[in-house]
Amino acid sequence: MSSFKKLSPFYNLAIFYFSISFILRIVLIFHPITQSSFKFLESLKIFGLGLLSDFFVFVIASVFLWLYLIFLSESKYRKPYGYVILGFLSLLLLYTASGKSIFDEYGGALPRIVLIFIGLKTILFTLFLLLPKYRTKLRFWLYSFVVFLYVLLILQNGLSEYFFWNEFGVKYNFIAVNYLIYTNEVIGNIMQSYPVIPLFSALFLVSGIVTYFIVKRSKDYLSEIPSFTEKVKISGIYWVLFFISLAAIPTLAKTENSKNVFVNELQSNGLYKFYLAFENNKLDYFKFYKTLPNQEAFTILKKQFPNISGENTIQKISSDSLESHKNVVLITIESLSADFMKTYGNQENITPFLDSLSQKSLQFTNLYAAGNRTVRGLEAVTLCLPPTAGESVVKREDNKNKFSTGSVFKQKGYNVKFMYGGDAFFDNMQDFYSGNGYQIVDKSSFSPEEITFSNVWGVCDEDMYNKAIKVMNAEAGENKPFFNHIMTVSNHRPFTYPNNKIDIPGDIKSRDGGVKYTDYALKKFFDMARKQPWFNNTVFVIVADHCASSAGKTELPLDKYRIPAFIYTPNEKPEKCNKLMSQIDLMPTLFGLLHFDYDSKFFGQDVLKPSYKPRAFIATYQDLGLIKDNVLTILSPKQEVKQFALKLDPKDSVSSDFQVEYDEMPLKKHNVDLVNETISYYQSASFLLKEKKYQK
Repeated sequence: MSSFKKLSPFYNLAIFYFSISFILRIVLIFHPITQSSFKFLESLKIFGLGLLSDFFVFVIASVFLWLYLIFLSESKYRKPYGYVILGFLSLLLLYTASGKSIFDEYGGALPRIVLIFIGLKTILFTLFLLLPKYRTKLRFWLYSFVVFLYVLLILQNGLSEYFFWNEFGVKYNFIAVNYLIYTNEVIGNIMQSYPVIPLFSALFLVSGIVTYFIVKRSKDYLSEIPSFTEKVKISGIYWVLFFISLAAIPTLAKTENSKNVFVNELQSNGLYKFYLAFENNKLDYFKFYKTLPNQEAFTILKKQFPNISGENTIQKISSDSLESHKNVVLITIESLSADFMKTYGNQENITPFLDSLSQKSLQFTNLYAAGNRTVRGLEAVTLCLPPTAGESVVKREDNKNKFSTGSVFKQKGYNVKFMYGGDAFFDNMQDFYSGNGYQIVDKSSFSPEEITFSNVWGVCDEDMYNKAIKVMNAEAGENKPFFNHIMTVSNHRPFTYPNNKIDIPGDIKSRDGGVKYTDYALKKFFDMARKQPWFNNTVFVIVADHCASSAGKTELPLDKYRIPAFIYTPNEKPEKCNKLMSQIDLMPTLFGLLHFDYDSKFFGQDVLKPSYKPRAFIATYQDLGLIKDNVLTILSPKQEVKQFALKLDPKDSVSSDFQVEYDEMPLKKHNVDLVNETISYYQSASFLLKEKKYQK
């Protein structure tokens, strides 16, 4: 076989990919949304550097094709190797099907995906081994299927880029990443917005035709499979190009620096932009959302914060009482929806300790989570600012030296720590908290004898609390107050925890079991803490990071953001606060209870002050909401604004303070004042972060 034919699967697919990219750029240039004309040099950049970028991206994307082709051989089916390999695959299949494999620890769809992949691999290998007469035909049809998948994905990506441009006038950004997260909503939107059946029928038909021609031009690779030496040469060429591509793609991306935004977008490669969206987690508020003149936004904000001036949120927080430097333990509980608790209507008795503790605490009955992921909850209680568009600040590159809960405590002479039973590198927590002055205690801090149970997320909550008690006992001896922020892990899929702790076995992977074990472990923590000399001088703040689920009938279903929160101070009288409030208000309220004097940049407020005006922030990655005056205002990309009147849908078995269900009815006429107030909050928060004005 000639050297040229050895590479035929790669270059035929590459030519097709470059053709689709070229046609797509032409189509996008003449798209009505592309309101720009291009000079000759700009066109040269778009098509010249764009094609070069496409080439290097294709090299990276063809790694799976290389992997498939490199393992094509006849020798692996010879005795005894074929039967040894088949035996190994069979054992691997039994292991993954047992329900106790390492993949099952991750939960979700991963175990099923791995099982299907290994099952298909085993079946195909068996057919190739036992039916040698049909091996050539089987190999041909399998190769055709692999080529078909590549062709289908290339065409599908081209269509997706077109429709995304049609919606937003840019290549992929963080909204596209968000589309993968909210699959149900996105698929529903596609089904309702486009002629899906004709579109996909045409897509499959064209993919089949293109596959036919590519297979016809490259099938010689199958009739004369390269030898081992030839495969080594092919792999050498491929991996040289692969590593060159890794360096070349980001280098070419730096040339996307034209003052004409359309030039940069058209030059860019959509797949690499999608990758960057994962990495950078940015969604520029000022580009995609409805805005006001900056001065006007801050003028409106001043109505909520009378003491601020200029384009910032700096305000003096004063108390007429002596500061109390009690120890503070903040516990953010994984996925603890309000409706898991008895007071909110749950009849399963899965939070008996939390139910009893809430009755002894300052309980906030009407508090909403800022977002629907752990990093949003951590951001809310640490930075006390509204959830800005895109990914949480926790996961952004510019996430350090912020004005934070920890910085206020450090200013008051506290030891400040973040404790997490898993690996703090997950979700960028290590980088965020260490970059904001917190000491980190995570799984890597545990000795082997301190771990009695762990799963993929980390050690069980009991082990984390045992470690926390040890750390706090050591801190108490330093004659300094401590602030320790503990993030729990046990109430998370796969919901495994030690057996024989509660009446729901730890290995049946039950959501109710995860909640009940979390509650049990918290009780054990308090039982231990009560025996320590520092207990009566400590304030405990308990809040969920977010709800167990965020899916609902509307963009921002209120019941999916309602979370329990309370502040327990030993020997103090219990109270209830029924004011509408946000997760970002919890720590400023605590600072008020401790009578702290400090210069604040927080958007969160002390809800116990008479000047507080009830409102709450809730958001996804792209929909930014404000609840106020029984109206939900939502800001979305493409400068969209929606408003819903909120009507309580009460449950008879739940008291008025703990109702979570609301009907959201679209308003035909917008309340302009509430729209502008919502914009002022989110725009000013985005501005301060962008201009690095939210530093400590």
